[in-house]
Amino acid sequence: MKIAPFLRTARPAVVALICAAASPVSWANAQTFSSIYTSTAPKDCRVTSANNGVDDSTVRVCAGKSNLVVVISEGDLRETVSVGRSRAQAAREPAAQSWFGPFNSTAHTVEWRVADGKPFAIIQRWHIADNADADKDGRPTAKPMLAVTRLPPGPVCHVAYIDGQANRNANELARQAADEFAPDFKCGKDEVKVIGEKGAAVSLAKR
Repeated sequence: MKIAPFLRTARPAVVALICAAASPVSWANAQTFSSIYTSTAPKDCRVTSANNGVDDSTVRVCAGKSNLVVVISEGDLRETVSVGRSRAQAAREPAAQSWFGPFNSTAHTVEWRVADGKPFAIIQRWHIADNADADKDGRPTAKPMLAVTRLPPGPVCHVAYIDGQANRNANELARQAADEFAPDFKCGKDEVKVIGEKGAAVSLAKR
């Protein structure tokens, strides 16, 4: 930053104040953030068959915030989660095509990150099956992971993953990632970020 001639003789405190005022304010610093919650439990959603009853796949359309709906599609013991103004719109978003290879499922609580009353991201807990770590009955154990997803305006897509077992403050990290990265994240161009320690769930999801 160039210093105007009159600032060269000004008191340091005055120079600091003027420079601070001239510096750009980040999006995160200019907002007031909060969280609100909705449910994706089957009892709280409209559940339909995904393929006209041909198989066991289902779609849940769940009420969200700001006239948005959360659409959870389940098939072959795997889920995708997307958001839109309608089921059809949500199905066209990149998030609707974001599959994880291992068997997986989502928890029934969606955390909406809100800035000055407007939701801009959601956070949801996923359970990723780890075939290399079986329980006493031989079934794969589920490893927890939080996924941050950006919301409209613009495409809906995954922004960040936080391993729920490797990070004791996973919820806090997810909120920080949502607040800092979601608004400016470019779906299809930016790589999904791994926040904090990379544990088993994130390693499985990123395969």
